[in-house]
Amino acid sequence: MNFEPEPLATRWIPYGGQSPIIPIFKQYHPLNQQIEDVINVQTFPVHFGRNKHIASPIRTNRYIFLILQGVAHGFIKVGAKKITTWIAVEGELAGTINNLWHGGQSEEYIETIEPLLAVAIPHEMSIFLYENHPEANLVGRQMTELYYQGASERAFIARLPNAKLRYERFLISYGHLLERVPLKYIASFLGMRLETLSRIRSEMASKLSNKA
Repeated sequence: MNFEPEPLATRWIPYGGQSPIIPIFKQYHPLNQQIEDVINVQTFPVHFGRNKHIASPIRTNRYIFLILQGVAHGFIKVGAKKITTWIAVEGELAGTINNLWHGGQSEEYIETIEPLLAVAIPHEMSIFLYENHPEANLVGRQMTELYYQGASERAFIARLPNAKLRYERFLISYGHLLERVPLKYIASFLGMRLETLSRIRSEMASKLSNKA
C-alpha cells in the first residue's frame, strides 16, 4: 500500500511538533537527535475509515502502524470465513508477525473496526535504525518482547479446552475491548460461534443477578 505523506513542515503540528513514535521510544531508552530526525522524516500519520483493509496478502505490507485512535483486527480467511487472530487499540501496534520488521507476504489481513488514526512506520526505517544506531536495537527488543507477550497470551487462550474458559480469560486480559468491539469479532477471536458467546454471557449475567 502506498501513501502520500503530508509535507514535513506541517506533518507533526497537531502532535506537538514531533512524531508520536518518539516519546513512546523514549520510554524504553533515550534517543539521540539523529534518530529523532529520521523518525520525524520517515514516519507519518494515516487515516482509515471503518471496515477498511490496511494490509492483505495481495499487497506487500511496507509498514507497521502505531494506533493513536481507533480499533483494528487481524484475520485470516478459511474459505469464505474470517477468523480473527488479534485485536489492537490505542498505543498498540497493528502489523503481521510474518513481516513485523521486514516487508514481505503474509496470509493475514488487517482491517479497521473503528475509524483509525495511526502512525505508519516503514520497515526500511526500522532496519536502517537497527543497522546504524545501537539505541534502536534496545528499543526494538523491548517492544518486540511486549508484542510477543501478547502473542503468547493469545496462544494460551486458544488452547483452553472449552468456550467458557476462553471467555473468562478474555475478560481478564482483554475486558477493555467489550464496549468497543462487536461480539462477532470477539467470538471469532475466541474460536466459538456468536450464539455460543451470547449464551455464555447470558448465563454469567444471570448468575450475577441471582447473587445480587
